[in-house]
Amino acid sequence: MKIGVLYSRIRQDEKLLLGELRERGHEVVKVDVRDQRFGLSEPPAALADVDIVVDRCLATSRSRYATQFLAAYGIPVINDPATADICADKAKNSLALAGAGVPTPRTEVAFTKESAMECIEEFGYPCVLKPVIGSWGRLMAKIDSRSAAEAILEHKATLGHYEHKVFYIQEFVEKPGRDIRVLSTDGEPVAAMVRSSDHWLTNAAKGAETECFELDDEARDLVARASEAVGGGLLGVDLMETGDSYTVHEVNHTVEFKALDGVADVDVPGKVVDWLETRAKSAEPAEVPA
Repeated sequence: MKIGVLYSRIRQDEKLLLGELRERGHEVVKVDVRDQRFGLSEPPAALADVDIVVDRCLATSRSRYATQFLAAYGIPVINDPATADICADKAKNSLALAGAGVPTPRTEVAFTKESAMECIEEFGYPCVLKPVIGSWGRLMAKIDSRSAAEAILEHKATLGHYEHKVFYIQEFVEKPGRDIRVLSTDGEPVAAMVRSSDHWLTNAAKGAETECFELDDEARDLVARASEAVGGGLLGVDLMETGDSYTVHEVNHTVEFKALDGVADVDVPGKVVDWLETRAKSAEPAEVPA
């Protein structure tokens, strides 16, 4: 098959994926999105005759727009732009999970400093303020007091981008020093790991320690339901343990898996390519978000 890989930087994740695709004899077309131009009717020449495109863009904005153009051309793309649109925005992500009945942390959105402060006071301390768009734990704040809330809200209100005027506030979940990342393909877990840290943020990108994790039936069910809620695809589903149960706090659409591959007892890129091959054979054009 001829498989396009849309990227803006080749990281270890992309190297693992590209290596597996080439080992299986697939023709791989690497396309740096920074060099491309997307018209209203014709795809870039490099992507004109591919069987499927895998979006690995680092920047969310490029990913969302590029996949919408590819879908408009009728080119199958992983992940679907409708899924990317939901997963890239934490508010849409939370709405999708809640709408599907998937347990997720209590969340509210406000649009002024004053209403955000009222929300924070009702949540109580600590609570969490997150950017609606963002990855790797950046610009997230655990708010422990009113004075801290006032300072952070004032800071965000003075930033220029409109997204900083959307105050996404979430309850602080008392997790046991770790969270769970599950890589899934259309809701089927490929592998899972726990990310442990003394810091309240347990992202691998922030140095959390990782180890393989065996999912129980409840966790598997939540992964399947969370995947379906956002439209399926190659996803990273993040769970937190809450006593004897779980809550799903996020689903990621351009998911990294190098850390998972380092601890899992399965060949993670191999499993991903198994799924990609199946999807490519049965691929239908992606839907453009309304």
